[in-house]
Amino acid sequence: MISQHDCSARDLDDALAPLRRQFDLPSGVIYLDGNSLGARPSAALARAQYVIAAEWGTDLIRSWNTAGWFDMPKRLGDRLAPLIGAEAGEVVITDTTSINLFKALAAALQMQAGDAQRAERRVIVSERSNFPTDLYMAQGLAAWLDRGYSLRLVDDPAELATAIDADCAVAMLTHVNYRTGYQHDMATVSGHCHAQGALALWDLAHSAGAVPLDLNADGADLAVGCTYKYLNGGPGAPAFIWVPARHQARFRQPLSGWWGHAAPFAMEPGFAPADGIGRALCGTQPIVSLALVECGLDIFAQTTMEAIRRKSLALTDLFISLVEQRCASHPLGLVTPREHARRGSQVSFTHPHGYSVMQALIARGVIGDYREPAIMRFGFTPLYTSFTDVWDAVEILRDILDTQAYDIAAKRDTVT
Repeated sequence: MISQHDCSARDLDDALAPLRRQFDLPSGVIYLDGNSLGARPSAALARAQYVIAAEWGTDLIRSWNTAGWFDMPKRLGDRLAPLIGAEAGEVVITDTTSINLFKALAAALQMQAGDAQRAERRVIVSERSNFPTDLYMAQGLAAWLDRGYSLRLVDDPAELATAIDADCAVAMLTHVNYRTGYQHDMATVSGHCHAQGALALWDLAHSAGAVPLDLNADGADLAVGCTYKYLNGGPGAPAFIWVPARHQARFRQPLSGWWGHAAPFAMEPGFAPADGIGRALCGTQPIVSLALVECGLDIFAQTTMEAIRRKSLALTDLFISLVEQRCASHPLGLVTPREHARRGSQVSFTHPHGYSVMQALIARGVIGDYREPAIMRFGFTPLYTSFTDVWDAVEILRDILDTQAYDIAAKRDTVT
Protein backbone atom coordinates (compact mmCIF):
# COMPACT_ATOMS: atom_id res chain seq x y z
CA MET A 1 0.00 0.00 0.00
CA ILE A 2 1.23 3.50 -0.85
CA SER A 3 1.59 5.81 2.15
CA GLN A 4 1.73 9.55 2.59
CA HIS A 5 5.36 9.15 3.60
CA ASP A 6 6.08 7.47 0.25
CA CYS A 7 4.68 10.52 -1.56
CA SER A 8 6.71 12.93 0.57
CA ALA A 9 9.86 10.91 -0.15
CA ARG A 10 9.20 11.10 -3.88
CA ASP A 11 8.92 14.88 -3.65
CA LEU A 12 12.31 15.06 -1.97
CA ASP A 13 13.78 13.03 -4.83
CA ASP A 14 12.03 15.00 -7.59
CA ALA A 15 14.44 16.90 -9.85
CA LEU A 16 11.58 19.10 -11.14
CA ALA A 17 10.37 20.11 -7.67
CA PRO A 18 12.33 23.42 -7.60
CA LEU A 19 10.44 24.64 -10.68
CA ARG A 20 7.24 24.80 -8.62
CA ARG A 21 8.64 27.91 -6.94
CA GLN A 22 8.45 29.72 -10.28
CA PHE A 23 4.64 29.63 -10.20
CA ASP A 24 2.23 31.65 -8.07
CA LEU A 25 -0.06 28.98 -6.64
CA PRO A 26 -2.66 30.05 -4.06
CA SER A 27 -2.30 28.54 -0.62
CA GLY A 28 -4.85 25.90 0.33
CA VAL A 29 -5.37 24.85 -3.29
CA ILE A 30 -4.37 21.64 -5.06
CA TYR A 31 -4.51 22.62 -8.71
CA LEU A 32 -5.31 19.71 -11.03
CA ASP A 33 -6.77 21.68 -13.92
CA GLY A 34 -3.64 22.72 -15.79
CA ASN A 35 -4.98 20.72 -18.74
CA SER A 36 -7.62 23.45 -19.06
CA LEU A 37 -5.79 26.56 -17.82
CA GLY A 38 -2.19 26.50 -16.64
CA ALA A 39 -1.09 28.21 -13.44
CA ARG A 40 0.50 31.66 -13.58
CA PRO A 41 4.28 31.84 -13.83
CA SER A 42 5.52 34.25 -11.16
CA ALA A 43 7.33 36.30 -13.80
CA ALA A 44 4.13 36.99 -15.74
CA LEU A 45 2.91 39.84 -13.54
CA ALA A 46 6.11 41.86 -13.84
CA ARG A 47 6.29 41.10 -17.56
CA ALA A 48 2.75 42.38 -18.14
CA GLN A 49 3.44 45.48 -16.10
CA TYR A 50 6.62 46.21 -18.07
CA VAL A 51 4.93 45.74 -21.45
CA ILE A 52 2.07 48.03 -20.44
CA ALA A 53 4.01 50.68 -18.52
CA ALA A 54 7.28 50.86 -20.44
CA GLU A 55 6.93 49.33 -23.89
CA TRP A 56 3.44 50.68 -24.50
CA GLY A 57 3.24 53.54 -22.01
CA THR A 58 6.65 55.12 -22.63
CA ASP A 59 7.91 53.88 -25.97
CA LEU A 60 4.48 53.82 -27.60
CA ILE A 61 4.46 52.82 -31.27
CA ARG A 62 8.25 52.65 -31.37
CA SER A 63 8.05 49.33 -29.52
CA TRP A 64 7.01 47.52 -32.70
CA ASN A 65 10.69 47.87 -33.54
CA THR A 66 12.60 48.64 -30.33
CA ALA A 67 10.86 45.96 -28.23
CA GLY A 68 10.62 43.43 -31.05
CA TRP A 69 6.85 43.33 -31.09
CA PHE A 70 6.61 42.76 -34.83
CA ASP A 71 8.87 39.72 -34.78
CA MET A 72 7.40 38.19 -31.63
CA PRO A 73 5.10 35.56 -33.26
CA LYS A 74 8.03 34.03 -35.14
CA ARG A 75 10.57 34.43 -32.34
CA LEU A 76 8.33 32.74 -29.80
CA GLY A 77 7.42 30.12 -32.36
CA ASP A 78 11.09 29.24 -32.67
CA ARG A 79 11.28 28.90 -28.85
CA LEU A 80 8.26 26.60 -28.84
CA ALA A 81 9.46 24.51 -31.78
CA PRO A 82 11.82 22.16 -29.85
CA LEU A 83 8.98 21.19 -27.50
CA ILE A 84 6.97 19.75 -30.38
CA GLY A 85 9.67 18.35 -32.64
CA ALA A 86 9.66 21.23 -35.10
CA GLU A 87 12.48 23.20 -36.70
CA ALA A 88 13.15 26.93 -36.52
CA GLY A 89 10.99 28.78 -39.02
CA GLU A 90 8.13 26.25 -38.84
CA VAL A 91 5.99 27.66 -35.99
CA VAL A 92 4.26 30.95 -35.29
CA ILE A 93 2.31 31.82 -32.16
CA THR A 94 -0.77 33.71 -33.25
CA ASP A 95 -4.57 33.86 -33.20
CA THR A 96 -6.71 31.16 -31.53
CA THR A 97 -6.64 27.39 -31.88
CA SER A 98 -9.96 27.48 -33.73
CA ILE A 99 -8.75 30.10 -36.21
CA ASN A 100 -5.47 28.27 -36.77
CA LEU A 101 -7.35 25.01 -37.30
CA PHE A 102 -9.50 26.75 -39.92
CA LYS A 103 -6.35 27.98 -41.68
CA ALA A 104 -4.64 24.59 -41.53
CA LEU A 105 -7.65 22.58 -42.67
CA ALA A 106 -8.39 24.98 -45.52
CA ALA A 107 -4.75 24.82 -46.62
CA ALA A 108 -4.72 21.02 -46.42
CA LEU A 109 -7.86 20.73 -48.54
CA GLN A 110 -6.40 23.14 -51.08
CA MET A 111 -3.14 21.18 -51.19
CA GLN A 112 -5.11 18.03 -51.98
CA ALA A 113 -7.33 19.77 -54.51
CA GLY A 114 -4.23 20.98 -56.34
CA ASP A 115 -2.93 17.44 -56.75
CA ALA A 116 -4.40 15.81 -59.86
CA GLN A 117 -4.38 12.36 -58.25
CA ARG A 118 -6.18 13.54 -55.09
CA ALA A 119 -8.36 16.39 -56.35
CA GLU A 120 -11.63 14.43 -56.09
CA ARG A 121 -11.23 13.50 -52.42
CA ARG A 122 -14.03 15.05 -50.37
CA VAL A 123 -13.89 13.38 -46.94
CA ILE A 124 -12.49 14.84 -43.71
CA VAL A 125 -12.02 12.15 -41.05
CA SER A 126 -12.20 12.90 -37.34
CA GLU A 127 -13.50 11.46 -34.08
CA ARG A 128 -16.97 12.04 -32.69
CA SER A 129 -15.29 12.59 -29.30
CA ASN A 130 -12.97 15.27 -30.68
CA PHE A 131 -13.14 18.68 -29.00
CA PRO A 132 -16.31 20.24 -30.42
CA THR A 133 -14.71 23.40 -31.83
CA ASP A 134 -12.59 21.25 -34.16
CA LEU A 135 -15.70 19.58 -35.54
CA TYR A 136 -17.56 22.88 -35.77
CA MET A 137 -14.74 24.49 -37.73
CA ALA A 138 -14.63 21.55 -40.14
CA GLN A 139 -18.41 21.65 -40.58
CA GLY A 140 -18.37 25.39 -41.17
CA LEU A 141 -15.51 25.26 -43.67
CA ALA A 142 -17.07 22.36 -45.58
CA ALA A 143 -20.39 24.21 -45.82
CA TRP A 144 -18.71 27.46 -46.86
CA LEU A 145 -16.64 25.80 -49.59
CA ASP A 146 -19.79 24.10 -50.91
CA ARG A 147 -17.79 21.57 -52.93
CA GLY A 148 -19.24 18.37 -51.51
CA TYR A 149 -16.90 17.97 -48.55
CA SER A 150 -18.22 15.83 -45.70
CA LEU A 151 -17.08 14.98 -42.19
CA ARG A 152 -16.71 11.27 -41.43
CA LEU A 153 -16.65 10.60 -37.68
CA VAL A 154 -15.42 7.47 -35.93
CA ASP A 155 -16.43 6.33 -32.46
CA ASP A 156 -13.28 4.38 -31.64
CA PRO A 157 -9.62 4.92 -32.59
CA ALA A 158 -9.58 1.36 -33.94
CA GLU A 159 -11.95 2.51 -36.70
CA LEU A 160 -9.49 5.06 -38.09
CA ALA A 161 -7.64 2.56 -40.27
CA THR A 162 -10.83 1.83 -42.17
CA ALA A 163 -12.20 5.39 -42.16
CA ILE A 164 -9.01 6.87 -43.61
CA ASP A 165 -9.34 5.46 -47.12
CA ALA A 166 -9.01 6.49 -50.76
CA ASP A 167 -11.82 9.05 -50.34
CA CYS A 168 -10.15 10.81 -47.40
CA ALA A 169 -8.48 14.14 -48.08
CA VAL A 170 -7.48 15.01 -44.51
CA ALA A 171 -7.52 13.25 -41.15
CA MET A 172 -8.09 15.95 -38.51
CA LEU A 173 -7.32 14.45 -35.11
CA THR A 174 -6.52 15.62 -31.59
CA HIS A 175 -3.40 13.87 -30.35
CA VAL A 176 -4.63 13.55 -26.74
CA ASN A 177 -8.39 13.34 -26.23
CA TYR A 178 -9.71 16.12 -24.01
CA ARG A 179 -12.19 13.89 -22.18
CA THR A 180 -10.38 10.61 -21.72
CA GLY A 181 -6.69 11.46 -22.03
CA TYR A 182 -6.29 8.80 -24.75
CA GLN A 183 -3.14 9.44 -26.80
CA HIS A 184 -2.87 8.45 -30.44
CA ASP A 185 0.23 6.89 -31.98
CA MET A 186 1.03 9.87 -34.19
CA ALA A 187 3.62 8.10 -36.33
CA THR A 188 1.39 5.11 -37.07
CA VAL A 189 -1.71 7.19 -37.87
CA SER A 190 0.22 9.70 -39.97
CA GLY A 191 1.91 6.85 -41.83
CA HIS A 192 -1.46 5.26 -42.58
CA CYS A 193 -2.75 8.61 -43.84
CA HIS A 194 0.14 8.90 -46.27
CA ALA A 195 -0.28 5.30 -47.44
CA GLN A 196 -3.87 6.18 -48.34
CA GLY A 197 -2.92 9.50 -49.95
CA ALA A 198 -4.40 11.61 -47.14
CA LEU A 199 -2.84 14.40 -45.07
CA ALA A 200 -2.55 14.28 -41.26
CA LEU A 201 -3.60 17.42 -39.36
CA TRP A 202 -3.06 17.27 -35.59
CA ASP A 203 -4.50 19.33 -32.74
CA LEU A 204 -1.92 19.44 -29.94
CA ALA A 205 -3.99 21.34 -27.36
CA HIS A 206 -3.64 18.59 -24.75
CA SER A 207 -0.16 17.49 -25.82
CA ALA A 208 2.14 20.50 -26.15
CA GLY A 209 4.10 20.90 -22.95
CA ALA A 210 2.68 17.67 -21.52
CA VAL A 211 4.09 14.86 -23.66
CA PRO A 212 7.14 14.65 -25.93
CA LEU A 213 6.28 15.32 -29.56
CA ASP A 214 8.28 14.87 -32.76
CA LEU A 215 6.09 16.24 -35.52
CA ASN A 216 8.67 16.01 -38.28
CA ALA A 217 9.89 12.54 -37.39
CA ASP A 218 6.35 11.22 -36.97
CA GLY A 219 5.25 12.42 -40.38
CA ALA A 220 2.61 14.95 -39.38
CA ASP A 221 1.61 17.35 -42.14
CA LEU A 222 0.16 20.28 -40.18
CA ALA A 223 -0.54 21.00 -36.51
CA VAL A 224 -2.13 23.56 -34.25
CA GLY A 225 -2.36 23.96 -30.49
CA CYS A 226 -2.89 26.35 -27.62
CA THR A 227 -0.47 27.93 -25.15
CA TYR A 228 -2.77 28.46 -22.15
CA LYS A 229 -2.91 24.87 -20.92
CA TYR A 230 0.32 23.02 -20.14
CA LEU A 231 2.42 25.85 -21.61
CA ASN A 232 1.05 28.29 -18.99
CA GLY A 233 0.66 31.27 -21.30
CA GLY A 234 -2.39 32.73 -19.54
CA PRO A 235 -6.16 32.77 -20.20
CA GLY A 236 -6.88 33.21 -23.88
CA ALA A 237 -3.19 33.33 -24.75
CA PRO A 238 -2.46 33.12 -28.49
CA ALA A 239 -2.32 29.67 -30.01
CA PHE A 240 0.23 28.28 -32.49
CA ILE A 241 0.32 26.75 -35.92
CA TRP A 242 3.02 24.49 -37.36
CA VAL A 243 3.70 24.22 -41.07
CA PRO A 244 6.74 22.07 -41.90
CA ALA A 245 9.27 23.45 -44.33
CA ARG A 246 8.35 20.79 -46.88
CA HIS A 247 4.79 22.13 -47.14
CA GLN A 248 5.34 25.87 -46.81
CA ALA A 249 5.56 26.68 -50.50
CA ARG A 250 2.15 25.05 -51.09
CA PHE A 251 0.52 26.35 -47.92
CA ARG A 252 -2.30 28.75 -48.77
CA GLN A 253 -4.81 29.83 -46.15
CA PRO A 254 -7.90 31.97 -46.73
CA LEU A 255 -7.37 34.51 -43.92
CA SER A 256 -4.96 36.56 -46.00
CA GLY A 257 -4.36 39.44 -43.61
CA TRP A 258 -1.64 42.03 -43.89
CA TRP A 259 0.73 40.32 -41.44
CA GLY A 260 0.89 37.36 -43.81
CA HIS A 261 1.79 39.58 -46.77
CA ALA A 262 5.20 39.31 -48.42
CA ALA A 263 5.70 43.06 -47.93
CA PRO A 264 3.24 44.20 -45.25
CA PHE A 265 4.44 47.80 -45.15
CA ALA A 266 4.31 48.28 -48.91
CA MET A 267 0.54 48.68 -48.41
CA GLU A 268 -0.19 47.18 -51.81
CA PRO A 269 -3.85 46.61 -52.74
CA GLY A 270 -3.19 43.02 -53.87
CA PHE A 271 -2.23 40.15 -51.58
CA ALA A 272 1.01 38.22 -52.05
CA PRO A 273 1.80 35.60 -49.39
CA ALA A 274 5.01 35.83 -47.42
CA ASP A 275 7.64 33.19 -47.84
CA GLY A 276 7.90 30.56 -45.14
CA ILE A 277 5.89 30.34 -41.94
CA GLY A 278 4.94 34.01 -42.13
CA ARG A 279 2.12 33.13 -44.52
CA ALA A 280 0.29 31.49 -41.60
CA LEU A 281 -0.13 34.91 -39.95
CA CYS A 282 -3.21 37.06 -40.41
CA GLY A 283 -3.73 40.36 -38.57
CA THR A 284 -2.11 42.51 -35.90
CA GLN A 285 -1.06 40.56 -32.82
CA PRO A 286 -2.29 40.87 -29.17
CA ILE A 287 1.09 41.93 -27.82
CA VAL A 288 0.42 41.93 -24.07
CA SER A 289 -0.93 38.38 -24.00
CA LEU A 290 1.63 37.24 -26.56
CA ALA A 291 4.45 38.53 -24.36
CA LEU A 292 3.22 36.45 -21.40
CA VAL A 293 3.63 33.23 -23.38
CA GLU A 294 7.38 33.67 -23.07
CA CYS A 295 7.21 33.46 -19.27
CA GLY A 296 5.98 29.89 -19.54
CA LEU A 297 8.52 29.01 -22.23
CA ASP A 298 11.30 30.34 -19.99
CA ILE A 299 10.47 27.66 -17.43
CA PHE A 300 10.40 24.87 -20.02
CA ALA A 301 13.90 25.93 -21.09
CA GLN A 302 15.14 24.77 -17.67
CA THR A 303 14.20 21.13 -18.18
CA THR A 304 13.42 18.60 -20.93
CA MET A 305 10.23 17.08 -22.24
CA GLU A 306 11.64 13.67 -21.37
CA ALA A 307 11.96 14.65 -17.70
CA ILE A 308 8.47 16.14 -17.78
CA ARG A 309 7.07 12.95 -19.30
CA ARG A 310 8.70 10.72 -16.69
CA LYS A 311 7.14 12.72 -13.88
CA SER A 312 3.80 12.97 -15.66
CA LEU A 313 3.54 9.20 -15.89
CA ALA A 314 4.65 8.81 -12.28
CA LEU A 315 2.01 11.31 -11.10
CA THR A 316 -0.82 9.76 -13.12
CA ASP A 317 0.20 6.21 -12.13
CA LEU A 318 0.16 7.29 -8.49
CA PHE A 319 -3.24 8.96 -8.79
CA ILE A 320 -4.81 5.92 -10.44
CA SER A 321 -3.34 3.57 -7.83
CA LEU A 322 -4.41 5.69 -4.87
CA VAL A 323 -7.95 6.22 -6.14
CA GLU A 324 -8.37 2.52 -6.77
CA GLN A 325 -6.91 1.61 -3.37
CA ARG A 326 -8.58 4.20 -1.19
CA CYS A 327 -11.89 4.71 -3.01
CA ALA A 328 -12.49 1.12 -4.06
CA SER A 329 -15.96 0.90 -2.49
CA HIS A 330 -17.34 3.69 -4.69
CA PRO A 331 -18.68 3.53 -8.29
CA LEU A 332 -15.72 5.14 -9.99
CA GLY A 333 -14.78 4.09 -13.50
CA LEU A 334 -11.36 4.76 -15.02
CA VAL A 335 -11.67 5.95 -18.62
CA THR A 336 -8.03 6.96 -19.14
CA PRO A 337 -5.77 4.28 -20.61
CA ARG A 338 -3.44 2.49 -18.21
CA GLU A 339 -0.92 1.92 -21.00
CA HIS A 340 1.71 4.66 -20.86
CA ALA A 341 2.01 5.00 -24.62
CA ARG A 342 -1.73 5.68 -24.88
CA ARG A 343 -2.01 8.13 -21.95
CA GLY A 344 -1.58 11.90 -21.94
CA SER A 345 -1.04 13.87 -18.72
CA GLN A 346 -4.53 13.63 -17.26
CA VAL A 347 -6.68 11.02 -15.54
CA SER A 348 -10.44 10.84 -15.96
CA PHE A 349 -12.87 8.91 -13.81
CA THR A 350 -16.61 8.56 -14.19
CA HIS A 351 -19.03 8.71 -11.26
CA PRO A 352 -22.85 8.72 -11.37
CA HIS A 353 -22.76 12.11 -9.61
CA GLY A 354 -19.51 13.26 -11.18
CA TYR A 355 -20.50 16.90 -11.51
CA SER A 356 -21.61 17.16 -7.88
CA VAL A 357 -18.52 15.36 -6.61
CA MET A 358 -16.28 17.71 -8.60
CA GLN A 359 -18.04 20.76 -7.16
CA ALA A 360 -17.46 19.36 -3.67
CA LEU A 361 -13.79 18.82 -4.47
CA ILE A 362 -13.43 22.39 -5.72
CA ALA A 363 -15.10 23.68 -2.56
CA ARG A 364 -12.46 21.77 -0.56
CA GLY A 365 -9.60 23.27 -2.59
CA VAL A 366 -9.00 20.45 -5.10
CA ILE A 367 -9.55 22.04 -8.50
CA GLY A 368 -10.21 19.63 -11.32
CA ASP A 369 -13.03 19.90 -13.84
CA TYR A 370 -16.02 18.07 -15.24
CA ARG A 371 -16.99 17.02 -18.75
CA GLU A 372 -20.09 15.25 -19.97
CA PRO A 373 -20.96 12.46 -19.67
CA ALA A 374 -20.23 12.07 -15.93
CA ILE A 375 -16.46 12.51 -16.33
CA MET A 376 -14.26 14.06 -13.65
CA ARG A 377 -10.97 15.23 -15.21
CA PHE A 378 -7.75 15.67 -13.27
CA GLY A 379 -4.79 17.26 -15.04
CA PHE A 380 -1.20 16.76 -13.85
CA THR A 381 1.35 19.43 -14.70
CA PRO A 382 4.81 18.15 -13.70
CA LEU A 383 6.27 21.66 -13.48
CA TYR A 384 4.22 22.40 -10.37
CA THR A 385 2.22 19.31 -9.29
CA SER A 386 3.78 17.40 -6.41
CA PHE A 387 3.37 13.80 -5.32
CA THR A 388 2.04 15.06 -2.00
CA ASP A 389 -0.60 16.99 -3.94
CA VAL A 390 -1.75 13.67 -5.37
CA TRP A 391 -1.99 12.05 -1.94
CA ASP A 392 -3.88 14.97 -0.47
CA ALA A 393 -6.28 15.19 -3.40
CA VAL A 394 -7.19 11.52 -3.17
CA GLU A 395 -7.69 11.78 0.60
CA ILE A 396 -10.14 14.63 0.10
CA LEU A 397 -11.91 12.70 -2.67
CA ARG A 398 -12.16 9.63 -0.40
CA ASP A 399 -13.62 11.69 2.43
CA ILE A 400 -16.20 13.33 0.15
CA LEU A 401 -17.27 9.97 -1.23
CA ASP A 402 -17.30 8.20 2.15
CA THR A 403 -19.42 10.90 3.76
CA GLN A 404 -21.49 11.64 0.63
CA ALA A 405 -20.61 15.30 1.16
CA TYR A 406 -21.84 16.43 -2.25
CA ASP A 407 -25.06 17.96 -3.50
CA ILE A 408 -26.57 15.81 -6.22
CA ALA A 409 -28.88 18.70 -7.13
CA ALA A 410 -25.99 21.13 -7.71
CA LYS A 411 -26.64 23.49 -10.61
CA ARG A 412 -24.36 22.90 -13.59
CA ASP A 413 -21.64 25.52 -13.99
CA THR A 414 -20.68 26.58 -17.50
CA VAL A 415 -16.93 26.09 -16.97
CA THR A 416 -16.17 23.55 -14.26
